[in-house]
Amino acid sequence: MLNTTPYTSDSNPGARPLIIAPGLFGSARNWNAIAKRLSADRPVIALDMRNHGDSFWDDDHSYQAMAGDIAEVIEANGGVADVLGHSMGGKAAMTLALTQPQLVAHLIIADIAPENYDHGDNHSALIEAMQGMDISDLTSRSAADERLGEQVFDPGTRAFLLQSLVLRDGPPRWKFNLAALKANMDDILGWPEALEGKQYDGPTLFLSGADSHYVRPEMHDRIRGFFPQARFEEIDNAGHWLHAEKPREFEADVARFLNSAN
Repeated sequence: MLNTTPYTSDSNPGARPLIIAPGLFGSARNWNAIAKRLSADRPVIALDMRNHGDSFWDDDHSYQAMAGDIAEVIEANGGVADVLGHSMGGKAAMTLALTQPQLVAHLIIADIAPENYDHGDNHSALIEAMQGMDISDLTSRSAADERLGEQVFDPGTRAFLLQSLVLRDGPPRWKFNLAALKANMDDILGWPEALEGKQYDGPTLFLSGADSHYVRPEMHDRIRGFFPQARFEEIDNAGHWLHAEKPREFEADVARFLNSAN
């Protein structure tokens, strides 16, 4: 089963849990602050997706496989959950809701749509930068940042990736299965054809960054074809990483949706 980080609710420990599925290169650790705050009202379980963090590595990185992983976590934690997924995690969450709707009470999709995207070169370049970087002699985060900066010029992107570089307890290593992620990039950017024609009728929120182009108005009709109860909201002055750029606004929107949908 996936590695999970649970956050217990002191006020409502027996409530239905909220499962958080991070995006590509993300992990439960990236969601720590948000998960803690959301756990004021309900238990929260943040995931390391397969080939990420402390979860297992596997050559299969399909959305059907990732949906199955989330299903295992839900079945081990009461059998029904609210599910929040960002980017790649959002597509996995959508896949789960469309194929095993009985497991998903409420669905929140952060800045992604059931679409094929065409920016794989950017992600593959990051993978190649990490694969090509000599990490064997690194002992400090600053040295790692300087070295990664030779290929990855954006400091925010470097800081995000370097959260998954382990420099202690043995030789330095990335907590990504970089080979599998690179080999599966077309599937990660795509949308499974097998899901066409399926529907999830539960309450669904598509929460996007106003400055992002991942969920555009012209996509709404297609989204409603899969998710007839879909609501659409945007967070001002936020891009694709809306939960990191505007965490308090993100938390408030998620909590409002879950509380109003109950």
